[in-house]
Amino acid sequence: MASHRRPKQPSRARVSVLTAAAATAVALSAQAGAHAAPAKPNKDEVKIQVDKLYEEQEQAAERFNGAKERAEQLRKQADQLQDQVARSQDQMTQLQSGLAAVAAQEYRDGGVDPSVALMLSSNPEDYLTQASSVDQVNRTQTDSLQSLKDQQRRLDQQKTEAAETLAELDRNTKVLNDAKAEVQKKLAEAQRLLNQLSVADQRAVLGDRASRDSSRIDLSNLPPASGYAAKALAAAMSKRGSAYVWGATGPNTFDCSGLMVWAYAQAGVSLPRTSQSQASAGTGVGNNLANAQPGDLVIYHSDAHHVGMYIGNGLVVHAPRTGDVVKVMQGDAMPIKTIRRI
Repeated sequence: MASHRRPKQPSRARVSVLTAAAATAVALSAQAGAHAAPAKPNKDEVKIQVDKLYEEQEQAAERFNGAKERAEQLRKQADQLQDQVARSQDQMTQLQSGLAAVAAQEYRDGGVDPSVALMLSSNPEDYLTQASSVDQVNRTQTDSLQSLKDQQRRLDQQKTEAAETLAELDRNTKVLNDAKAEVQKKLAEAQRLLNQLSVADQRAVLGDRASRDSSRIDLSNLPPASGYAAKALAAAMSKRGSAYVWGATGPNTFDCSGLMVWAYAQAGVSLPRTSQSQASAGTGVGNNLANAQPGDLVIYHSDAHHVGMYIGNGLVVHAPRTGDVVKVMQGDAMPIKTIRRI
């Protein structure tokens, strides 16, 4: 009769070894997975992110444009105020010199008149409040001191205005630098995302410039524009194919509002620098393209951060965004905030 032996149970030591080996295998597998090449990003997801970053970049660029325009205004204002201060100071010096000459004559004639002494005091206001009690005062002296007092008041006011303007310029410069840094940050992040894609996928995300230009849009039978709007429209259309560059106002590169500024300047019309300011320029004609005429500005998005120029047949010419060129698009491709007739 055959004997049946019970199988040997593994020793505790053997179980520990096996368990440790299994754990090591799992750890090595996980480590290998961690070092494996990351999966390529989906180009459709990258496109969504890049489009959002470019839109945010354009918003920041318009803030930069506004801050830059304001900085230029403040610098001019500060220069004018400082010129006024210098002229007022010269006038003060002349008035004081005239009073000093009177005092010198008084001294030569036997002593300085009390009224003249008061005129030469550091505070002309003191003299005017005391003049009525000085018997020797005469009308000419009072008029001279009144002029000195008025000039001092104007000088003090101009100095205050100049100081306030310079302080605002400092604050505005910070806004300008912050907006510039934000633009650069958005562009760098968009480029980082694009660099993860193949060249073919990058082109798919950005779109081929030539294929996206107005060459695929029928531009025949456009309605005619009139007056300076016709000149502005012709100028804008002549720049199709020019690169978008944020902050640029031509003549070879443009951002969205910069193209409008440059085009209307060719017609002798000055526009404000930003799309937000352009949203209040001219006369509003609603937000329906049916009411638009060639040359009208079409302002897009609720915050008015993009603008194009209506050319007729439901189309606009505009400078779209970084990586693109001035071209024609369907006018209702983005939500319209307002249409402005210049």
